[in-house]
Amino acid sequence: MSLIAGSYERFIWGFKLKPPQNDQNYHITPLFSFPSHLSPIKCTAVAGSAAVSGGADDTIKVYDLSTCSEIGSLHHSATITSLSFFTPCSFSFPRNLIAAAEDGTVSIYDADPFVHLKTVKVHRKGVNSVSIHPSGRLALSVGRDECMAMVNLVRGRRSFYCRLGKEASLVNFSDSGEKFYMVMDDKISVHESEDAKIVLEIDNKKRVLCATPGMHGILFTGGEDRSIKAWDITSGKIAYSIEDAHSTRVKGIVVLHKNNDGDAEDHQHIVASASSDGVIRVWDVRMTNKDKSNPLAEANTKSRLTCLAGSSIKSVKRPQVGNTSSNGQQLDADEES
Repeated sequence: MSLIAGSYERFIWGFKLKPPQNDQNYHITPLFSFPSHLSPIKCTAVAGSAAVSGGADDTIKVYDLSTCSEIGSLHHSATITSLSFFTPCSFSFPRNLIAAAEDGTVSIYDADPFVHLKTVKVHRKGVNSVSIHPSGRLALSVGRDECMAMVNLVRGRRSFYCRLGKEASLVNFSDSGEKFYMVMDDKISVHESEDAKIVLEIDNKKRVLCATPGMHGILFTGGEDRSIKAWDITSGKIAYSIEDAHSTRVKGIVVLHKNNDGDAEDHQHIVASASSDGVIRVWDVRMTNKDKSNPLAEANTKSRLTCLAGSSIKSVKRPQVGNTSSNGQQLDADEES
């Protein structure tokens, strides 16, 4: 299990989470840390042995987790705000990388090797979040223009665009892809993927800063209330909750159940969280708030963390960065027919 965290101080942090053996506890082992960007890191993503980070320096850095090294860069024209890998179910290595940026564009990359395929102008203002459907055929994005867009990843063009009336900070598909959710401040809305119909609205009371889907219709959230909540998106009720998980706001949550070993059920309740106080903690979310919940493992980076990503997928393939100088092309949404 790998964890990657980015910080405001430009540092990238890599950790290995070792599961318990012979009745021992989980253990977080540092892999690397260094200033990989020239400006604060905004987002990270991990799939197998490949990891990426996006920063305010208009650059995506690519890392090989098998060698704990940075292997190259993918350059953009604006701050990278969101990154998302697409890994087919039968694969242990990502097929594509999607990157959203402050200039309203979404860029599509091949991940084997990393080569820029196309950049699509999707929003009039900066993109806040992007998510790929489990099929890999489309992606949803939300932006500062208070709109949601759908990108056809097969044709490389924007296929849908609608006004939300309020800015959404996060969008993500459920584990099955049958639903997607959006976060607007302290509100979470759950929608049917087929027609975008709202099926549930959740009030978290305080602003939600990170959210990620789990198995069996569970949605994990964290934010300014410093807690980790596991919501049942069928009933809208809290299934599990860890109060005061951190001393400051929660900036990232990772569910560590997606692997290719067939033991996902054994780890479906294990999540990792990162806070702006620099602490990364691993939890069993079945812990209730009857007593003070204790983390299974913990690491302190002593930096202002901005994001967290992780993966349980094991892969022997090593990532490579191809020649991107002549492969990319940009498509403006206004030019679509």
